[in-house]
Formats: sequence, C-alpha cells, structure tokens
Amino acid sequence: MKASIVDLRYKTTDILKALDRNESVTVLYHGKVKGIIKPVRGKSISKVKDHPFFAMHKGGKQTVLEALENLRKPRYDL
Repeated sequence: MKASIVDLRYKTTDILKALDRNESVTVLYHGKVKGIIKPVRGKSISKVKDHPFFAMHKGGKQTVLEALENLRKPRYDL
C-alpha cells in the first residue's frame, strides 16, 4: 500500500488495517518515498533460563556470582 502524508493523518484506520493484513505501507512525501512502515512480526516468548549466559558456565569451576564479579571488575587492578 502507498500512502501520502495526508493519508497518514486522515486515513489512519485504512493504514492500520493494511498493517493487520501484513502489508507494508510506503510513505510518500511530494511523490517521493520517505519510508516504509512494516507490520510487526509475532514476538517469540523466551524464558530467562534459555539465555546464553546461563549455559556459558555450565562446566565451569566458577559460580554465577563469581563470573559476574569477574565481568564487573575494572580492567586494570591498581
């Protein structure tokens, strides 16, 4: 779908319906493309325990708290 700046203001419902149909909306300003509005894809819900950090120290000798302390310490010890 193509929409001008005026269409964004006065035909907002039509633009939102197009986004609901998973259509991209090309925004025109004086007949030239200014941008593209794309519909949001469904978000995948992930669990905190699936974050890569929690598997980083799976076989490590440090506890998670020790690993965090090492990450947070200053670069050079004075």
